[in-house]
Amino acid sequence: MALIVHKYGGTSMGSTERIRNVAKRVAKWARAGHQIVVVPSAMSGETNRLLGLAKDLAPERASQAYHRELDMLASTGEQASSALLAIALQSEGMESVSYAGWQVPIRTDSSYTKARIESIEDQRVRADLAAGKVVIVTGFQGIDEQGHITTLGRGGSDTSAVAVAAAMKADECLIYTDVDGVYTTDPRVAPAARRLSTVSFEEMLEMASLGSKVLQIRSVEFAGKYKVPVRVLSSFTPWDIDINEEARSGTLITFEEDEKMEQAVVSGIAFNRDEAKISVLGVPDTPGVAYRILGPVADANIEVDVIIQNLSKDGKTDFSFTVHRNDYARTIDLLKGKIVPALGAQEVVGDAKICKVSIVGIGMRSHVGVASTMFRTLSEEGINIQMISTSEIKTSVVIDEKYLELAVRSLHTAFGLDKPAE
Repeated sequence: MALIVHKYGGTSMGSTERIRNVAKRVAKWARAGHQIVVVPSAMSGETNRLLGLAKDLAPERASQAYHRELDMLASTGEQASSALLAIALQSEGMESVSYAGWQVPIRTDSSYTKARIESIEDQRVRADLAAGKVVIVTGFQGIDEQGHITTLGRGGSDTSAVAVAAAMKADECLIYTDVDGVYTTDPRVAPAARRLSTVSFEEMLEMASLGSKVLQIRSVEFAGKYKVPVRVLSSFTPWDIDINEEARSGTLITFEEDEKMEQAVVSGIAFNRDEAKISVLGVPDTPGVAYRILGPVADANIEVDVIIQNLSKDGKTDFSFTVHRNDYARTIDLLKGKIVPALGAQEVVGDAKICKVSIVGIGMRSHVGVASTMFRTLSEEGINIQMISTSEIKTSVVIDEKYLELAVRSLHTAFGLDKPAE
């Protein structure tokens, strides 16, 4: 008998019929002799609906009191879906009980709307499991030291599920989504993309950080830190699929690099459309200039991604970096307002129509010429590279957004990702 954590996303919980199917699937696993903890998201669209009501009543404010109430409001979505799932399980003849995060409790810090989990007390859950019950724990939320409800930020249910699995030393955490695993790239962009049976934790972390939306990055970080075996699989397969077949389906995130995995130089192509490039031209090439530009940007809670500084010429240099597209206008205004005049720079220019395309693979550690293959492939397609960023297992380039799909498909073919796995 294994202890398994199931996590179901909003689309999986999107209607009473889908909740009923989730209940049947969970009951199947429980009847097979496993102890099951389920972490559901709110029904699809529910969190947006609730936050929309708040926005109708008052424009968003930066106060802590306002964000506290947003957490109180948003947390009700998961509470509703958890209770509905418990009811559906009971109608299947399966003993079940649902808990809000504060009842477990899942303890967090007090960063409302983006709290971080600090600890999970599992005694209550273990007692119910020992009594033969399926336990349902709300995703996305917890409680701070003062007893206030907190939420973990969008996508936080994945993090909740992996954290619960880590705290309870679960045998595996199954993340049920609307896709059947992790693919070499988005099949909507490259139809030849194929599902990976395994992917290393490091590769998954890079893919999540580079724009792959299969798993929320904080959940991958949690899985890596606590070595939680995580499998991504589809909730839209028939609920009565053979349990042994289901247990081997999807994509397993592994923590060991076996010989077969090392054969894949590049495992996937990730991309992100939500970026914008900003360049500060004619910056004095003096010590500390990078901090004088990026320090105030960081203080404004704007995250910077790719950074490049050109060679100095006549004591001047150009400094470029990328930010999320939602922060583009705010960053430009910040730079023009105080920073550029104080630096004596010539001007600020920007481009909100760029994207980032990345190749990811643990095999890149032991193979030379991977980046040059990437650059040659893009060159043959007439795609100009504006910026480059590398790590041990990834190379990213910033290019014109209009070339995104061409770049992804070309690289996918160049690295043999459209061929069947050996």
